[in-house]
Amino acid sequence: MRCLLIPVLTLIPVLALSDGIPASEDATVGKTVYSQTCVACHGVNGKGTIPGVTDFTGKDSPLRKSDAELVNNISEGFQSPGSFMAMPPKGGNPALTEADVRAVLAYLRAEFGM
Repeated sequence: MRCLLIPVLTLIPVLALSDGIPASEDATVGKTVYSQTCVACHGVNGKGTIPGVTDFTGKDSPLRKSDAELVNNISEGFQSPGSFMAMPPKGGNPALTEADVRAVLAYLRAEFGM
């Protein structure tokens, strides 16, 4: 009896964020997108530069939400309860792709925790 060995390759994605955003979505790309699109309102330190803008560093940080919910909020726009301001879809940059949005989220999680 002969045995024939056949190598089998299995691809298992490495996950970085809680809802399955792949680690390959680089937070460095997210930092670039954040600095071009988000920083005017959210600030370099993530605390917000305008009253009513979300603070990513506080105890009520939206980063406590799931990745799926945050990707949706970034993509579709969002208004925090009690805030007089709403974030426009994609932070007002319609050229952002879903990969850009996910990269920004990866950066936010890496930079501001949660």
